[in-house]
Amino acid sequence: MLRTFRAAGAAVFLATTALVPVAALPTPAAAAEVPPIRFTTRTLPNGMKVYASLDRTTPNVSVQVWYGVGSKDDPAGRSGFAHLFEHLMFKATRNMPSETFDRLTEDVGGENNASTADDFTDYYEIVPANHLERLLWAEAERLSGLVVDEAVFKSERDVVKEELRQRVLASPYGRLMALYLPEASYTTHPYKRPGIGSIEELDAATIDDVRAFHQTYYRPDNAALIVVGNFDPAQLDAWVDKYFAGLKNPAIALPRVTVKEPARTRAGVFDGYGPNVPLPAVVLSYQGAAASDPDAPALKVLDAILSAGKSSRLYNSLVYDKQIAVEAFSNADLPQDPGLFMVGAIMSSGHQVAEGETALLAEVKRLRDAPPSAAELSEARNELLAGALRERETIEGRGSAIGYALRVDGDPNAVNTGLARLQAVTAADIQRVARKYLADDRRVTIRYRAESERPKGEQVARAPAPPATVAAYAGPVFTLAAEADRQKPPGVGEPVQPVLPKPAEKTLANGLRVIVARSSDLPLVTADLLVKSGAWADPKGLAGAASMMAGMLTEGTKTRSAQAIASQTESLGASLSSGGGLESSSVTLNVVTDKLKPALAIMADVARNPAFAAEELDRQREQALDGLRVAYQQPGDVAGLAAAPVVYGGTPFGHAVQGTPQSLPRLKPADLGKLHAAAFRPDNAILVLTGDIGPEQGFAAAEAAFGDWKKPATALTPAPMIAPQGKPRAVAIDIPGTGQASVNVLKPTIARTDPDYYPAIVATNVLGGGYSARLNQEIRIKRGLSYGASARISTARTTGSLRAAAQTKNESAGQVLDLINAEMTRLAAAPPAADELKARKSVLVGGYGRSVATSEGLAGILGNYALYGIPLDELGAYTGKVEAVDAAQVQAFARKAFDPAAASVIVAGDARTFSADLKAKLPNLEVVPSAELDLESPTLKKGQ
Repeated sequence: MLRTFRAAGAAVFLATTALVPVAALPTPAAAAEVPPIRFTTRTLPNGMKVYASLDRTTPNVSVQVWYGVGSKDDPAGRSGFAHLFEHLMFKATRNMPSETFDRLTEDVGGENNASTADDFTDYYEIVPANHLERLLWAEAERLSGLVVDEAVFKSERDVVKEELRQRVLASPYGRLMALYLPEASYTTHPYKRPGIGSIEELDAATIDDVRAFHQTYYRPDNAALIVVGNFDPAQLDAWVDKYFAGLKNPAIALPRVTVKEPARTRAGVFDGYGPNVPLPAVVLSYQGAAASDPDAPALKVLDAILSAGKSSRLYNSLVYDKQIAVEAFSNADLPQDPGLFMVGAIMSSGHQVAEGETALLAEVKRLRDAPPSAAELSEARNELLAGALRERETIEGRGSAIGYALRVDGDPNAVNTGLARLQAVTAADIQRVARKYLADDRRVTIRYRAESERPKGEQVARAPAPPATVAAYAGPVFTLAAEADRQKPPGVGEPVQPVLPKPAEKTLANGLRVIVARSSDLPLVTADLLVKSGAWADPKGLAGAASMMAGMLTEGTKTRSAQAIASQTESLGASLSSGGGLESSSVTLNVVTDKLKPALAIMADVARNPAFAAEELDRQREQALDGLRVAYQQPGDVAGLAAAPVVYGGTPFGHAVQGTPQSLPRLKPADLGKLHAAAFRPDNAILVLTGDIGPEQGFAAAEAAFGDWKKPATALTPAPMIAPQGKPRAVAIDIPGTGQASVNVLKPTIARTDPDYYPAIVATNVLGGGYSARLNQEIRIKRGLSYGASARISTARTTGSLRAAAQTKNESAGQVLDLINAEMTRLAAAPPAADELKARKSVLVGGYGRSVATSEGLAGILGNYALYGIPLDELGAYTGKVEAVDAAQVQAFARKAFDPAAASVIVAGDARTFSADLKAKLPNLEVVPSAELDLESPTLKKGQ
């Protein structure tokens, strides 16, 4: 897990937002009430801690093990080691062949994953509750008897290297956040090393290093087991005693990092460069506190004041008022040992890092010079508490909150007491910590620019060669037992039947269809207004018009400025967003239950009365253009932008939803107003309300907010039929210097209402719908060529699309393309085996169930049913329809839809390394330099 930061406003890689002069602000709202997470605690004789939190409302259980080892514990010369080891923990044990964890989780409808941070490594699974004993057994297995052999070690090391290339080297700002920020911020503490490591140090690691690491840190007295969900407490205790209590700790002492980072005595500057940096960036890094420090709550609230949401100080100053940054962010990174506080900005086109540094320093000085207002303080606390409430919506979220409090705060009870400490923060506390930590003479300025701006003759510093071996190992070495000698996993208990929400619906007099489904007693409500019009309605030459129209709904109405919308919404602890896709546009609200009425009034105003002010459009246009500049330097993003013209060329879907550098400057406020007037009308919309709300309450709220919305007398414009006629294409988009290639195989496919829908989603899941699906097995697990390979089917009203994709090192692009094509062909040639088919159907059923468990997920499912004319009782029929698909139907669909010869290919990356190989496979390959990419041209090239 890389260090993360909060951006002010939406990320530049996604939709962007802007503000206008502030209207009168409302009285600060009372803070959200966050129910405490109730859990029991026990410690086994071997020192292992056990935390359990019961929830009888779910059919699932989350099993988590949090180890007190993280990236700061990486041996010298082995950065990235804790993270590499996280990958190895999913392989074989004495009694489990490699990939068994996926058989026990994904194949029964659950999921598993893990993350590595500076101070901890956590592993989690979510499974049907009747599989709890099996997961406890499996976690004890990998704690006590992990098998680490040379082949698995080398394969997973290759996977980690691809993850590094994808997240760091292929991302324009990956080097800045993952490499340069920690390197510049610390001189002594091991927090200075990148958690994901380096290619050189990963290559230097040996199998002895790995085995010694497991022996040293993976032990009962350094582990905490957390179980959240539906279980019998007495039975859980008995199983924990059975599988964990007898495990022994090694005789060696548990090492701990004791080094302390010295206090800074002067300011510093760090210059960093990257090969694919379209916009310069600047970060100011200050020394911060530890998570357990009494100052930590005030620093977290200060962070929220600076950059949480569109009414934050950094957004208002740098992005909106001065318009010098496309994105502004801050982060209170407060780990176990004293961490850092940072503020930063990605500059807008034409603006330099010096401007950003000056503006950021001015905002820091404001905090030192005067305390924040009461409204700012209340809004920040509400946002933090509402975020905690959303985290508690899922069992895995609750488990993670307990684990994080234990490993980072040093006290699991901080999961609840920490909220009270946030509430107690005063304006004076904010000013005090700003003066204490954010001093001008103790900052490091990190300037990040394109490699082309590096001064001529400046030598690139090279890290010293890592040592050959960091630890000799003389401990036990485990091997997979012969099949006859293996201990078998425990049996499976009686299944717990899920209780699905029962949606109710009503159509208001004006034609608005309202759907309400109570899904939780947690005080959260999601309101999703879906309008049945999207990018297909873009006028010719105005690609991105519908997307811009939808995105600008929150940027000012006839009575509220954008700044007022942001301030009023965020003061309620609510999130309000809008956006558009190919076939629909939406406005989505998530809010605590007792704030629903005022929040829904804002949402209704945004949807019904947008202003589309010219100055707001200018701001949004510039941010969108800068967003495209960034996207054009990211292989996966640029391939995604090119997908619609390649797959749907010549149809209303055949252009980039987000628009192009050519089309966005043509947009005028009148264009957006015309699109809105045609699409945003009650008889063309669906309002879905889910969460802590019943039908009558929901219908009354809808009537109050939308009942007086007038239906126009004009007829609705029907959505078009989409029937692509173009031949398959092969396109290579050249991004010189980027760290990876994105390989994509794409083709049109079926409508959502097609009778083959369920065979289609099962077939696609067999091909690439999860970790154990065929593409990931062949590309990641067997060959280590990618961090992940997948396939996804996007059904639509008339014609959807299929996309199989993976990112890999540039040199492997052709090999990965061959593997994707081979798996598509293989599924068409022979039906899947019974066990594989059962497992892949379980993945679909389990994922569906987890989506239904959150208010936003349920709202999305019900909204899509309504959009595509699917009866709402499909909610309860979904599982049965998936289970009814047989192997012959899967093969038949694959034969019809997965023929590589009928598919297009898009590969985006450093083409000098793969174009010759691709041309040998694809004689009709079109090579398009990213600098010449024109998504409006049939050739994808400017001037052609």
